[in-house]
Amino acid sequence: MANIFTSSIGKKLIMSISGLFLIIFLLLHGTINFFAVIDALNGTWGNVAADEKLFSAGDGLFKLGCDFMSTPFISIMVPVLAFGFVIHIIYACYLTWCNIKSRGGYKRYEVSSKAKTESWASKNMFALGIIVIGFIAFHLTHFWAKMQLPEMFGVGVAENNPYLLLEATFGNVAVLVLYIIWFTALWFHLGHGFWSAFQTLGWNNMTWIKRLNGIGLFFASLIWVVFVSVAVTSFIMA
Repeated sequence: MANIFTSSIGKKLIMSISGLFLIIFLLLHGTINFFAVIDALNGTWGNVAADEKLFSAGDGLFKLGCDFMSTPFISIMVPVLAFGFVIHIIYACYLTWCNIKSRGGYKRYEVSSKAKTESWASKNMFALGIIVIGFIAFHLTHFWAKMQLPEMFGVGVAENNPYLLLEATFGNVAVLVLYIIWFTALWFHLGHGFWSAFQTLGWNNMTWIKRLNGIGLFFASLIWVVFVSVAVTSFIMA
């Protein structure tokens, strides 16, 4: 067991598996958020039933998606995925500290491969990760603190209309620009991290590396488009 935490392969494995938790979480989160864009297009933006029931007939798709996130299964799954992401963050910091300590200066956490890893993103994965972490904390104050936190711990008053939170957050152009910067940093981080994670898990021949690199860029771009479209739509609807 100790070799998992001390060997080069073990370290990469932990980073890869924990990073996959982030990928799954983003797919789920992005899908739910994109419902808001669909609502804006079909005229159901802001539709929230007066009752407090889950899945009310008068709710828009985004509100229904938020209700889905409140169901028991998702309420358990999301913290598990978040925990995996936290492990990813902590271990990335640990590996960077080990690199600084052993090499006498800052050097990124490296993954050797047959693919071209010397991109700007691969050289700055830790710095990009720090930007992503900072904006996650910023993001939590806008949504999690006003929806899940009151429901889970009874702190504050829960907002039952998620559309109002979107409008209040992205209606400020400065905040909108900051979020787009965050989404762009996430794009760079995911673009390299996606194929790197699968390569570490064994898909490291030249054929699969090329495919995974392409899939990774497509996935990162899809996530970027989804989240930016939600932010821009909310700004327009505000």
